Amino acid sequence: MTPSTSAPDKDWWRGAVIYQIYPRSYQDSNGDGIGDLKGITARLPHVAALGADAIWISPFFTSPMKDFGYDVSNYVDVDPMFGSIADFDAMIAEAHRLNIKVMIDLVISHTSDQHEWFVESRSSRINSKSDWYVWSDPKPDGTPPNNWLSIFGGSAWHWDPTRMQYYMHNFLASQPDLNMHNPQVQNAVLDATRFWLERGVDGFRLDTINFYFHDKLLRDNPALAPERRNASTAPAVNPYNFQDHLYDKNQPENLEFLKRFRALLEEYPAIAAVGEVGDSQYGLEIVGQYTSGNDKMQMCYAFEFLAPEPLTPKVVAKTQEAFAAAAPEGWACWAFSNHDVVRHVSRWGANVADRIAFAKLMAAILMTQRGSVCIYQGEELGLTEADIAFEDLQDPYGIQFWPEFKGRDGCRTPMVWDSAAQQAGFSTATKTWLPIPVEHAINAVSVQEGKDDSVLEHYRRFLAFRRAHPALVKGDMEFHTIGETALAYTRTLANETLLCVFNMSAEPARIPLPEGSWNVLEDHGFISKIEDHAVELPAWGAYFARHA
Repeated sequence: MTPSTSAPDKDWWRGAVIYQIYPRSYQDSNGDGIGDLKGITARLPHVAALGADAIWISPFFTSPMKDFGYDVSNYVDVDPMFGSIADFDAMIAEAHRLNIKVMIDLVISHTSDQHEWFVESRSSRINSKSDWYVWSDPKPDGTPPNNWLSIFGGSAWHWDPTRMQYYMHNFLASQPDLNMHNPQVQNAVLDATRFWLERGVDGFRLDTINFYFHDKLLRDNPALAPERRNASTAPAVNPYNFQDHLYDKNQPENLEFLKRFRALLEEYPAIAAVGEVGDSQYGLEIVGQYTSGNDKMQMCYAFEFLAPEPLTPKVVAKTQEAFAAAAPEGWACWAFSNHDVVRHVSRWGANVADRIAFAKLMAAILMTQRGSVCIYQGEELGLTEADIAFEDLQDPYGIQFWPEFKGRDGCRTPMVWDSAAQQAGFSTATKTWLPIPVEHAINAVSVQEGKDDSVLEHYRRFLAFRRAHPALVKGDMEFHTIGETALAYTRTLANETLLCVFNMSAEPARIPLPEGSWNVLEDHGFISKIEDHAVELPAWGAYFARHA
């Protein structure tokens, strides 16, 4: 196991800032137009300078890349596209030298149809792995066994002519779902987890954690009333939103498996896991279940802050209060952007004139939430969603639903490092796997670094501000002002109470302060003025103070 340079802290994840890296798009070290592990290693000083506590790396395992690594064909090796096991070990060593924890993305709800397990499973009905995936006979008329739908469109069942049965796939037809009701399957994925623990990883992000189990009786999902439909799990044009997903996911058997998973983690000094809960109807309820009792997940995140709904004071308060009610024993992990959703500067700020000020305020709100925080690569540069032409699309999701839904490529374009270099410093290739927008290149790290009023320097400054005040990292949260555009709350830990006030509008605002005496805090980059126990804030402004 790769040793850590710091003493193990089992609680390191609580309040941590986790920087998400999409490996295809971070740094290309060999000129093929695709990012790789050596590229990540070379850019780790950027993460350290930003002030993040950990990195989360999206999948780099062996894969046919039908869903860009989320279709795993070998859980215990690195895809040659990204390098080798030796490259991974070198990356871990460098991250730990820089005191950065490493979390990797585990996709254990499904595999690629090219995984050796599935190749054997589909070969007959009587082989040793015949029950490792979700197989079912058709109805008498030859149609699928029930009405379950795939998130990527169409039925969740695909006909296999060899077995003369359907297999289940919640995503692409090339991503068959594992049958987690089979203890042998559970053991196999836990063995794969142990492989990476032995290589020194500090934790895991568990993809689609609530999709692990299905209803054994294969009961039909009921219809969902139109007013309850929510487009945060799937785009609005996808009929997936028309069902109440009672039976194809969110099954109670998952709780016992998560206990097994946590028990494995506990065999190692200081390992943490965060689960992605993909459910727009029951998300926070599931998060509460999965983080209860200190014997399952340390953290989960739902889609409340990744949804299309604009961020307002009421949304912030409602989300935090709903989480506290649903998961009183739990700890949240919040993100405004990731590799699956439109970048938040575009999603919420499309009509905002001052995008830089807006990006800075969103960062300050995210960094002062109660919970841990995920930052998605490029977010620290204030990058907008890229507009990818149809002929350049790579994402099968976008190709399926174009043009009403353009897919996820717009948030996955390569990272921009040097505005003066070829391909903005990402690659020496003449063509990268996704094009790099001009509007991104002109906002590269080289342009923003050392520029005091840049979004990058704001992120660095604010992460340092967060670290300097433990109440912002692990403190309790209490809301004081929840207006149409005014938001104020306190974070309290031990004898420190910090006040956070935000003007979430394009107009100046005067916001009354809560009762008490407040000493203004600096070193965060925002300017404010106090008069008659109220703070006067410019557009997209913020104020921070400590209770005297």
